[in-house]
Parts: sequence; structure tokens; C-alpha cells
Amino acid sequence: MVLDRGEDSNQERRYDEDFEDDEKSLNVRDFDSATQNDSEMMDDEDLTEEQIKEEIKKIKEAHAEDEEFPDEVETPIDVPARRRFAKYRGLKSFRTSTWDPNESLPQDYARIFAFDNVARTQKLVLKQALKMEEEDRDDCVPTGSYVRMHIKEVPLGAASKLSSLVNTTKPIIGFGLLQHESKMSVLHFSVKKYDGYEAPIKTKEELVFHVGFRQFIARPVFSTDNFSSDKHKMERFLHPGGFSLASVYGPISFPPLPLVVLKISEGSGAPAVAALGSLKSIEPNKIILKKIILTGYP
Repeated sequence: MVLDRGEDSNQERRYDEDFEDDEKSLNVRDFDSATQNDSEMMDDEDLTEEQIKEEIKKIKEAHAEDEEFPDEVETPIDVPARRRFAKYRGLKSFRTSTWDPNESLPQDYARIFAFDNVARTQKLVLKQALKMEEEDRDDCVPTGSYVRMHIKEVPLGAASKLSSLVNTTKPIIGFGLLQHESKMSVLHFSVKKYDGYEAPIKTKEELVFHVGFRQFIARPVFSTDNFSSDKHKMERFLHPGGFSLASVYGPISFPPLPLVVLKISEGSGAPAVAALGSLKSIEPNKIILKKIILTGYP
């Protein structure tokens, strides 16, 4: 039986309290509900070395099982499935069935910036930037020019760090933003797990996204990178060998832009390259569904 998660607001209010108890009855294959809990446990400084190793072992086992049995969830025995999976709905076809992208969205989602046509907006923005650069203006610096920068009202702590960097070989990068690049939206990246990175990468795991000249921390949601449907199936892990879609909430940048995904290790603190990719689209209304296959005895 294949079910896809819907966000019916009436059912959600009715069963929110039930879910807290019902999650305990699930098999280990239902990893997504425990993703955030696992991250919190890993970040807890009170954990001993043995507990950390045990958590890492559980994540690796979950990764291997998800790769062998994708989407499978054992039907709970002590809780009715209609209660535990009340947020899900059956779809006759994952590809052709209709789904409202604006269904039951939180109020804060209305503040996310959305383009009517990203390609057209990008063309106009770049044309405007080129026109400004070609004009003889006092507020624009021509390409290839040397400038002296004076920054006012800098906090003392930041100024001391900056002055120490000036005397080293580390580069200091100054950049300007195009129109709309100071706004936030939902970015979708086409990513592939780096061959030299062996640790599992869970969806909603805290990662460092280095996009073009900017860097920010995000918890991406991975999904299938397919072209045959307007709906994308959420993936619990970023599996090696193919490209997936990584969706994050972040500052707008215009595609294409290279992406390097970094993971800060718990011990040394040195970042490791976890995945590589590029910016694919800016689309808050992209539909990402969580699909489960119920197994067990009815």
C-alpha cells in the first residue's frame, strides 16, 4: 500500500497529540520523524564517546536499510494505522494525481519571495546591472579598477578580526548584490554525494552551503530529481551514485551557480566536502511529498 503525506489542517489538529505517542510504535525504518531528535542528541555535549559512537552506528544502519528497502514502514501493531498515518493520503498516480501546492501552508510562508518568471527576471536584472556598469556613475566602480574601502560603524570585535586578516595571506572578498539577492526564498540545488565522503547524509541534517561567493548554514530536504512529474518524492538520505534535489530556505542567487556542501565534523571541527552540485531553480511552490509503503500483516 502506497501512501503520500498530505497536510489536511483539520486532521492535523485532531491527531497532533496522538502522533507524539504513536511515533514510538514505529519500526526503525521510519527515520524522518527521528531526524531532528538524532541531530539534537549528536549536538549534546553531555554525551559520552560510547553514546556518540552508538548514535553514529544507528544512523549507518538506518542508511543501509533505507537504501535496500526505500520508503518501507512497518504497520504498527498497538496503534491503528488510520490514526498513525492520518496525515497521509492515497494517490492513484504519483505522477498524474493533482495536488494543491498552497494547501495548509504556515502563515510565515507568505513572506517568502516568489518570482512570476525567474528566467525573465534574471535577464532583466543582469541587463540593468550591465547598463549601470557601462554608465559613468559616481556610485559604481568599473570592472578592473582599484578602490580603497572605508567601512563605518564596525563592531570592535569584527574590526579586530578584520585587521588581523589583512596581515595574513588569507583573502578578503568584497562583493555587491544584484537586485533581489538580498531577499529570501526556497532554493533547489541539484547535488551529488562526494565520492570521498563515506558518512551518511540525512535529510534535514545541518550542513554548510557554499554557493558562489556566499556561505550559509541550512538543513536541506532531499528529494528525487525527476523531470516527468511536478511532484518530487522526499528521500531520507542522500545516496551516492546519482543526483538528487536539495531544497533549502536561503538568500536568492541567480542560476547557474556552483555549490559545495560542507560538513563540520564533531571532533576536529575541520569541514569536509560532503556533496557537490549547482543551483537549479528558485521555486517556493515545488511539491515535495513523503511517500511510504506499508508492510506487515493487516
